Amino acid sequence: MTFHLLGIDTGGTFTDFVHLTEHSLQVHKVLSTPGAPQDAIRQGIRDMGLDAIMGEGLLAIVHGTTVATNATLEGKGVTTAYITNHGLKDVLHIGRQTRAKLYDLVVQNNPIDLPQENCFEVNARLSAKGEVLSEFKTGELTELKARIDQLAPQAIAVNLLFSFINDEHERQLEQLFEDDYFVSRSSFVLPEYREYERGIATWVNAWLGPLIDDYLRSVKQLCAPSSVSIMQSSGVSISADQAARRAVNLLLSGPVGGLQAARTYCDNPRLITFDMGGTSTDVALIDGQIKLTNEGRIGDLPIAIPMADIHTIGAGGGSIVYIDDGGLLQVGPASAGARPGPACYGLGASTPTVTDANLVLNRLQADAFLGGEMALDTAAAVRAFDPLARQLDVSVIEIAAGVIEIANERMIQALHVISVQRGFDPREFTLVCFGGAGGLHFCELAEALEMRHAIVPVNSGVFSALGMLATSPGRDITRTHQKPLNSATDAELTALFQTIEAAGREELAEEGIEDIQIRQSLDLRYLGQTFTLTLPYTDLASAEVDFHESHELRYGHCLSKPVELVNLRVHLEASRVGFTLPDLAGAEPAGSTKHIDLPGVGRVPLMGRSLMNPGTELDGPILITEDHSTTWVKKGWRLVVDEVGNLILHRVSASAEDRS
Repeated sequence: MTFHLLGIDTGGTFTDFVHLTEHSLQVHKVLSTPGAPQDAIRQGIRDMGLDAIMGEGLLAIVHGTTVATNATLEGKGVTTAYITNHGLKDVLHIGRQTRAKLYDLVVQNNPIDLPQENCFEVNARLSAKGEVLSEFKTGELTELKARIDQLAPQAIAVNLLFSFINDEHERQLEQLFEDDYFVSRSSFVLPEYREYERGIATWVNAWLGPLIDDYLRSVKQLCAPSSVSIMQSSGVSISADQAARRAVNLLLSGPVGGLQAARTYCDNPRLITFDMGGTSTDVALIDGQIKLTNEGRIGDLPIAIPMADIHTIGAGGGSIVYIDDGGLLQVGPASAGARPGPACYGLGASTPTVTDANLVLNRLQADAFLGGEMALDTAAAVRAFDPLARQLDVSVIEIAAGVIEIANERMIQALHVISVQRGFDPREFTLVCFGGAGGLHFCELAEALEMRHAIVPVNSGVFSALGMLATSPGRDITRTHQKPLNSATDAELTALFQTIEAAGREELAEEGIEDIQIRQSLDLRYLGQTFTLTLPYTDLASAEVDFHESHELRYGHCLSKPVELVNLRVHLEASRVGFTLPDLAGAEPAGSTKHIDLPGVGRVPLMGRSLMNPGTELDGPILITEDHSTTWVKKGWRLVVDEVGNLILHRVSASAEDRS
């Protein structure tokens, strides 16, 4: 029986689809419907003719969703009650008392949507070793239940001191409320030390849980009886039936799909990924494995759950261009979104965007967008830029070129953050660019970082959706076990790892997953430090040596101080099924090459990517169009088409003339 896999990536502007069978690959894009994301999913499935296959239960769907991210950024979670120990109900409001802008005289309050009247305290208490100091008072739980019932929240977050050592009291509270409310307890969501970060993760999980549950119910109903899995922020999937319990783990659900695709389909272990979509640009570094972090942020909230180390900026194709109060040209972070979108979409917008700038510069072809299904309005783009051009006393062409330079500079800085600032030399990596707008900007970015190799993957415009198909079910679970590293033993850690693994295996067993691969790692730091480095674990002796080397790589020095163990981490993942992309079919001869004029560049060849055969070699400058993206190859770059259709690019010249 032919297998049918469908990857769905819901973005701020477009929802992308990739349908893979053992014989074929089908891709599609539709405009997103932010108010009801499932509507775009329904339309895309219908457009691709997959209703019948889905109705027979033959379609395995992996979905990357922005519902959790958007709700967090927009502050649209549900009414949530927060339960903690006596005297600690202000912790989430006080936070770390750090200031994002040290010299800003107007300090912004912690942006948590948790009124004081929604915070409740209990008298049960544990010691720092997990010993019970006091139990719940007589009648305390009954009174607490009555008070919360009167509040009538949609969710409850439970975060008690030292529950990562002993979760007895949290489980009692969960049992008290679970029949009536969505309950999130910290000992399940993030069993780690750091009261504030654990509390935020637990509250966000509760605050988003009912929304995720409602959304996934609608998606499951739409796709039934076919199965639906959801991409997690760490790059492994979770069944839609379990995803709401770990709603906070879905905050990077969509962007991490591109990392999985790059890791799986690009034949190079050292990659820097550049994903430029309609609303934002995501950059990340892959050094053999997808790098995870527990120091991520969504908006102004610290999210300490394991997530891919992705740096996001508000610079996408839909980023709005404007002149600020100081008379300077600015790009983003506000986006035109899917509707009305850029001015050239013809949906009523009059504000210019990066996409409009690329169209004005003829880098986008008005009649080739989305394979010709959506014609772009060049005149509307010019009209949108005209007021800004007159205000700055420059031509529309000059202001469009300036927009591209500003957007590129912001993206170059983002690439510095995840490479140079992490201790990595970008010249040792290959730049992988994807997303609908990525191919238009990568040459300038690679040259700025002195990178000589790049890949524009096949179907780069829907690459994150393609990455959903390379995803396996899995979990990332953490436990705090804090002590000097030289006082721990390998036997001790082995026993602890086995306990953690058992919890993960139990969850995966509910999805029918038994063949599991496991990676173990440790969070280490020098005694007295605040932050940790995560390193693979094989034995303690190797871990200490690796820590000193990694610390020097990351921070430029190592110390002779004792090393402290903080957390144990386990990555569980179902054994991967070897899906391969179909070889690129032979193309018909292109005939005479068409040429177009690019302002500031001159006359360049224009070629359809579908007309390229494996082994085709071309030198820039050249503009390459395809259904869902466009690739601009500058002079000084040479490309080769591989057997599946990836464009493998090498920089052959770096003279001043070539950079012009």
